[in-house]
Amino acid sequence: MASEDLAAIAALVRARVVPALDQWGAAVVDGGTDTGVMKVMGQAHDAAGASFPLIGVAAGGTVAAPDVAEAVADAVDLEPHHTHVVLVPGDSWGDESLWLSDVAKVVAGDHPSATLVINGGAITYEDIRHSLEAGRPVIVVAGAGRTADAIAAAAAGEGGDERAAQLAASPLVRIVRLDDPDGVTSALEAALRPENVTVASSDSS
Repeated sequence: MASEDLAAIAALVRARVVPALDQWGAAVVDGGTDTGVMKVMGQAHDAAGASFPLIGVAAGGTVAAPDVAEAVADAVDLEPHHTHVVLVPGDSWGDESLWLSDVAKVVAGDHPSATLVINGGAITYEDIRHSLEAGRPVIVVAGAGRTADAIAAAAAGEGGDERAAQLAASPLVRIVRLDDPDGVTSALEAALRPENVTVASSDSS
């Protein structure tokens, strides 16, 4: 992730996203590693003293953890401020994708959930696809870089990645802008309604 993207994303998450989710009594489910938006979320959660559950879902073989006997060569650390971690089967990046969606569904129960797409890599396309298959609204933050920007461009009719165009065509996908923090929190609130809700967050996988 470009450093300028990361700085702007961190400011949004710290100032607007985490306080709103804490006020609403939400839970957040993400990839749980000490990288990208997941690192930003963990640090913001800790700095704010937030009380909502922050649940990381990671393929066991891709993380460096005491309970993982054999990790892949490029294994990464878990973000230390997550309140819960769910290690799922797999030793390849992306093996956690369906599990992440399913954990969000279980945690949400009868309450609404939404996926917030900030930046993102190739695996993010799969994360979004699983969310849409689950009927979960997807909020894409344009201006956050990479996958989020590709989907926003496709939604605006600017062509680009075929995967982005297919996802952008879904009526469950809503585009908001990084430089419009009120729009971001309003979209989240509209999708979730503030009562024991869950956000499945797709980021820079």
